[in-house]
Amino acid sequence: MAPPRDVEVAVIGAGVVGCAVALALTRKRVSVVLLEAEAAPALGASGTNSGILHQGFDSDPGELETALIHSSGIDREPLLTALGIPVVRCGALMRPLDGSQRDAVAAVAASARRNGVSVIERDDGALEIPGEAVTDPVAYTLALAAEAERHGLDLLTRFRVRSIQPDARGLSLGSESGTTVHCRVAVNCAGLEGDTVARLVGDESFWIYPRKGEFLVFDPPAGERLERILLPVPTERTRGVLVFPTIDGKVVAGPTAVDLEDKTDWSVRPEAREEIVSKAAALYPPLADAEPIFAYAGLRPAGRGVNYVIGLTPTCPQLVHAAAIRSTGLSASLGVAEYVTEIVGSLGVQLSPTAPLRGGPPSEDEDRPWWRRTAEYRAEVTA
Repeated sequence: MAPPRDVEVAVIGAGVVGCAVALALTRKRVSVVLLEAEAAPALGASGTNSGILHQGFDSDPGELETALIHSSGIDREPLLTALGIPVVRCGALMRPLDGSQRDAVAAVAASARRNGVSVIERDDGALEIPGEAVTDPVAYTLALAAEAERHGLDLLTRFRVRSIQPDARGLSLGSESGTTVHCRVAVNCAGLEGDTVARLVGDESFWIYPRKGEFLVFDPPAGERLERILLPVPTERTRGVLVFPTIDGKVVAGPTAVDLEDKTDWSVRPEAREEIVSKAAALYPPLADAEPIFAYAGLRPAGRGVNYVIGLTPTCPQLVHAAAIRSTGLSASLGVAEYVTEIVGSLGVQLSPTAPLRGGPPSEDEDRPWWRRTAEYRAEVTA
């Protein structure tokens, strides 16, 4: 099919945030093209995370991130049902490993309550978060894209935006291959390349760096399915290594947190296994002697000194940023989409009442589990 030449909104990036924004806009009867640099959606950070659907129990109260995680939770249940997205409603447990951690766990409980998240404080000092759940993050992202296509979305893959120029309609977006799309408004959901897209219009207001998170995948030790997400007590710098079940019955431990400059380094460091297992086994002792069946790394688009950069671009009034969306992007994606849609409407794009979800058969993307898909794709394209 020939690429669309003229649409109301172009969304740059088909990760979970970009797909959620595209769906929210198409349900408002806005003509949208979704531009993805890779061969398919969810081949970046959205395909290499934990798949955990957070409620924001440990997010900073009062922050935009927290508000968007909360609003996503309100909208998520009807979407999961209508689109047939797999989910395991397993809840989570945070257990202090010694007496010195009890105060930190109590502080998390207090924060959760301020954020309106239901938790249970046990007599042994442990904290239960019943509403935490696990999904397949690739299936989630692809389901959003497929539903948006049912509402009229055009998805263009291998379209890496290399130029953004004002034109009579609004903006002209040019790709590496020379293809051009014209739009009234563009939305920057480019993840790791969010700052690269910003530079195309002379915006140097934020910088993105890759924070590598490495994970190990295990068959369930002794064949026992892990019943819930096991959370470490967080520190000031990181939430730490956790252990969680997957939709397909595996056990995953991770992530690490390694700040990088190279946005193309998706490798797993040799020392990652020891770093992960030593911490994961404290939460789930059966992993101490278990042999991982796979390892993968995700690059989270962290902002330098900023988080959740969502709003109008100071140098280009037709470009909206949804950038520096860190590891909570999966959980907050629906809220981000609503927030961005309101901004797009303020720019003069007509928004109709929201159309109902249509639903349809699940995507038959491929047979590989999600935790292999992106990692093996990255290995192929960098070989």
